[in-house]
Amino acid sequence: MLDNLTQRLAKVVKTMRGEARLTEANTAEMLREVRLALLEADVALPAVREFIGRVKERAQGVDVIGSLTPGQALVGVVQRELAAIMGADLGPEASQLSFATQPPAVILMAGLQGAGKTTTVGKLAKYLREQKKKKVLTVSADIYRPAAIGQLETVTKQVGADFFPSLPTDKPVDIVLAALDYAKKHYHDVLIVDTAGRLGIDEAMMAEIAALHAALKPIETLFVVDAMLGQDAINTAKAFNDALPLTGIVLTKLDGDSRGGAALSVRHITGKPIKFAGVAEKLDGLEAFDPQRMADRILGMGDILALVEEARKGVDIAAAQDLAQKIKGGGKFDLNDFKAQISQMKKMGGMASLMDKLPAQFQQAASGANMGMADQQVRRMEGIINSMTPAERSKPELIKASRKRRIATGAGVQVQEVNRMLAQFDQMQSMMKKLKGGGLMKMMRGMKGMMPGM
Repeated sequence: MLDNLTQRLAKVVKTMRGEARLTEANTAEMLREVRLALLEADVALPAVREFIGRVKERAQGVDVIGSLTPGQALVGVVQRELAAIMGADLGPEASQLSFATQPPAVILMAGLQGAGKTTTVGKLAKYLREQKKKKVLTVSADIYRPAAIGQLETVTKQVGADFFPSLPTDKPVDIVLAALDYAKKHYHDVLIVDTAGRLGIDEAMMAEIAALHAALKPIETLFVVDAMLGQDAINTAKAFNDALPLTGIVLTKLDGDSRGGAALSVRHITGKPIKFAGVAEKLDGLEAFDPQRMADRILGMGDILALVEEARKGVDIAAAQDLAQKIKGGGKFDLNDFKAQISQMKKMGGMASLMDKLPAQFQQAASGANMGMADQQVRRMEGIINSMTPAERSKPELIKASRKRRIATGAGVQVQEVNRMLAQFDQMQSMMKKLKGGGLMKMMRGMKGMMPGM
């Protein structure tokens, strides 16, 4: 995510930190590099001009000039202004959804076809159920796109929310009013309405969504925009903002956007806060947008808070404590335990997702590693363990040549892959033995040898 912009700005940040004294010349040179990086990332020109102007003004202030480390202070100015342009200046409450209304709180989703509205409705329903403990109902008013209603029903059921059925022959306003009535009678906290999109902005679409807005009077009207559209995302956001009283923006496909221009431009152009970012295709791939943390990530400082949150969601604390007690009590770390560790890492989003949240120096250290390939290898290891019998998982020493051939056939891999997985398991088992004796530092040194680029 945002790879190109992060790499360019991380170099500028490194240069800034090394400056013992800021002069007009070196400050101008650094700002020129920042401006070029932003323009190459497809950030809208008005946003770039305002950002550079604000940084230049702050850079000439007392907080920088009087600092013992002016380069470090300038990094702080860039970070604060980057966060401000993405909405930090609106205050922490601006990026939160409002539920200050008589239930159900209606959330209207608007955007072009292909932006990922329907999937985002499912992700948002999951987020509201799990994070906010809300009873959620979804409904589709998209009567034009084939299978749109069925798609929403599928994703809604996958996340455990309720779905209100509709037919392509129904009128959109009738559909949403019936869903609203149903939500009231069945005590739903939130009603999320998926609307029809078009390949381009047209009067018919705007008139229809304006009519839906007038009928529902939603507490939140969210514009869903594909981050990979670049400048087109900005133009589309402006058109929707002119036609509808938007309350916020959802950026989708941010994980596939190496430039990141939309993330920096859309809030500036519309004046509306970015409330969520789609960072993965899976239905849990929706993050509440935090301008401060996104600024850190763009500048190559990482997002350790997000990493901790992923760990909190992905790690089964009770299982981890049971494993610790097992090892401490003299029990052996077996392939069932190894598989459990693999599953927990997958829940945290896989290697690519974890690396994206680490600071730039860690990402550079592993730059030679193919994270997509690493995730594929993790899935392959899990498949190999699934091909084993319960006895083999509990007692890996049973696995000799004939068993390896059977396991390889069952997993659809070569015997060499089974050998490689068992070698990695042996390394992990050795580290667990060191933990038993309190040798944490020995284990860390062992891990250092296993990690690429460290």
